[in-house]
Amino acid sequence: MVPELPDDASRLDRYFWARHANPRSGWSRVASLPVLMVCIYRRDWRGLALTLLFVLFNPVLFSPPEDDSAWMTKVVYGERLWTQTEHGHRSYPEILNLCNGLAALYALYAAVRRRPAETALATALSMALKFWFVAEMVHLYEAHVADDDRSG
Repeated sequence: MVPELPDDASRLDRYFWARHANPRSGWSRVASLPVLMVCIYRRDWRGLALTLLFVLFNPVLFSPPEDDSAWMTKVVYGERLWTQTEHGHRSYPEILNLCNGLAALYALYAAVRRRPAETALATALSMALKFWFVAEMVHLYEAHVADDDRSG
């Protein structure tokens, strides 16, 4: 099952989310933070630019998935649901995102200062928090689908 986007979604919004839901999009982005940190640490500006371009265009590089059976597809559909709902500034996923952002900023600082252990640990922490966040997006999506099944 591939969920339909709401009627009020723009064509660009529909295009972006449908293509980004391809699991190859999400899984290929997983390595982007470590690659970014290595490029910054090594002062590899060309590698940094190429990685940033990949991150920028990645969400539209792949075709839409045929169904929602892949875990990473559920991540993206859950994230879309989450961004479309009203939630408090201190919601559980929002706190995970904030902590992830802080860890990523520290990883960036450590990479600029060329502190390898701190860069690696902060990057790993940021990625762990991101995976925790995306796991919550899967739970959100699965709950949404279960509610639709019960009401439909």
